[in-house]
This record gives sequence, C-alpha cells and structure tokens, in this order.
Amino acid sequence: MINTEIERKFLVDTALLPPLKDGTRIRQAYLCLEPTVRLRIKGDRAYITVKSKGLVERREIRVEIPVAECKAMMELCPDSTIIIEKERFEVQYKGHLWVVDFFYGAHEGLVLAEIELDKLDEDVEIPPWASREVTGDPSYLNSNLALLGAAQGE
Repeated sequence: MINTEIERKFLVDTALLPPLKDGTRIRQAYLCLEPTVRLRIKGDRAYITVKSKGLVERREIRVEIPVAECKAMMELCPDSTIIIEKERFEVQYKGHLWVVDFFYGAHEGLVLAEIELDKLDEDVEIPPWASREVTGDPSYLNSNLALLGAAQGE
C-alpha cells in the first residue's frame, strides 16, 4: 500500500487514560534509517514498510509479508538490537482514532499516543491524557528510539 502518512505524536499521562483492552504486541526491526525500512510483526500479521524523511508528513509504502519470512529477516539483521517492542491500544476520542503505545525494553515506561490525520491542517481535539506534543522532536521517532535502545545495549 502506498500512501502519505500525516501524524501527530504526544507523550501520555497514563493516570488520565480511560481503561484499555485488547492490546496488540508489536515487534519491529529497522534495516535502514534513510529512508526508513522497517520490518513489523503486529499480532498475527507482518509487514515491510519504507518511509520517507519527515516528522509530520511522510510517504509510506507498506507491503504485507508472511510472518515466518519476517521473523527470518529479523534474525538476519546485522544488528538485531535495533528493535522496538511495544503494545498498542486503540482509543476513540471525539470522532478520531488514537493509538497508544506502551514501550518495553530500553524504553520501559514510555507511553506515546499518535493520531493519523487526513490533512496537515485537520482540526482535532486533543484528549486530556495527551500531555505534551512531541511531533517535532525526532528523538521520539520509533527508528531513533530503536537506535537509542541499541546504543544502551538493549
């Protein structure tokens, strides 16, 4: 699938989150960072995704691949520590779907919320649990979080 991804990202105040259920485990490995080439296993499905540079708006090509092949490619990664593990929950708020990610490993305790938008200037009401916007901070890109985790030996 080829599309343009427009998203905003926020730190989450977990004390204000509504009850969450039916989370999905995600494991993703990065093969390349410019452009970003990511392998992802999400539940019982797997994908390879290529993303252009950018913090808010990026071109994205995502192709579903068999889970077994995705796992094999992850094992062939030259540095298998460039991996992110998280659990994702979906939350509806004021007519928009938000995803809330709880990170594991080197980023244990980090909780981020993302919303994908149809256009850059789309009006959206920010939930009270979205405490601080970090869209413009590249250190919160999953690829950079993976690199940081690898540097810390996770």
